[in-house]
Amino acid sequence: MAAHNELGNKGEEIARIFLKEKNYQILDTNWRFSKAEIDIIAKYEDILIFVEVKTRSYETFGEPELFVDEKKEDLMLDAAQVYMQQINHDWEIRFDIIGITLRQGYPPKIRHYEDAFFPEW
Repeated sequence: MAAHNELGNKGEEIARIFLKEKNYQILDTNWRFSKAEIDIIAKYEDILIFVEVKTRSYETFGEPELFVDEKKEDLMLDAAQVYMQQINHDWEIRFDIIGITLRQGYPPKIRHYEDAFFPEW
């Protein structure tokens, strides 16, 4: 497996643990529809949450969460609509971003942005 894939997988595992510690219920991981993937689908209280996890080993070019662009948001929105149809969605939703920096020799730096972007449906 490529090093960047290993880093991404490690970041997603850290994000899952982080969310579980905050009493989120993990419903699905790496859920795919067409060209889109949603890293984590979770539920917190009565909110369905779609989470994008960005992991980097350095912040030279900016924090990882800054690399979630409009194209990625659009893909997530498309996939979220399909997921909601499949489960007969009938509660509030939210799109979050978790940025993780994993520098060797340091504890993970985790930033959780709730309501990071909004659908324009």
